[in-house]
Amino acid sequence: MYAIEIETEIDHHREIHLKLPAHVRAGKARVVVLYEEPRDTADARPKPVRLGLFRGQIQMSDDFDRPLTIAAASSDAPDR
Repeated sequence: MYAIEIETEIDHHREIHLKLPAHVRAGKARVVVLYEEPRDTADARPKPVRLGLFRGQIQMSDDFDRPLTIAAASSDAPDR
């Protein structure tokens, strides 16, 4: 598979027209269109979530990483 990069303009009908180099044979091809959005629509996007919003507000107990212990079954424990 080969790739060719050609810059072109998208017309008011939202169409592109390409003239390929002479060495490209007729047949099926895959086309990928990369374009830039106008500035006014790019600003309308939702802002990304800011990380660290809860920094300093959440604390874990000191024994968080210790292995869990299994308590002996008692009569108060529900049956599974």
